[in-house]
Amino acid sequence: MSILYRRLTEGDLDIFIPMRIAQLREEGARDEIDLAPALWDYYRRHLGDGTFFSWLAADGDTIVGTSGMSIVEKPPWFGCPTGKIGLLSSMFTAPAYRRRGIARQLLTRVVDEASARGCGVVQITASDQGVLLYSDFGFVKNGNFMQYPL
Repeated sequence: MSILYRRLTEGDLDIFIPMRIAQLREEGARDEIDLAPALWDYYRRHLGDGTFFSWLAADGDTIVGTSGMSIVEKPPWFGCPTGKIGLLSSMFTAPAYRRRGIARQLLTRVVDEASARGCGVVQITASDQGVLLYSDFGFVKNGNFMQYPL
């Protein structure tokens, strides 16, 4: 197995978007809406303006792992003087390729890029499967995270 890592391009979205939907389903999403049009819109806009980037893992011509990082900005605070936050998403490895270090390689690449782009922190809502990877990498749980659905 020779895994190559490369940046996501708009030309990869026809593969990337179904993998994102598969990841959400694997994590328990049950909504029966067609999410693909909204994902196409989001990724085109934010790849274009640089506020979303992704690294892919490929085995030959087959994409076997994905990552994603959205950059958002809030007023600076002591824990993040730049105010720039990397929101990690789209971490997915095809089942046949799991437990081979691919997710860690992808995570390293997107975190390094977020740092280079001035992010002061990276945040994620981790799936049960991802908690060990993120904990081992150095992520720390924040017990105060809350969300209000609209």
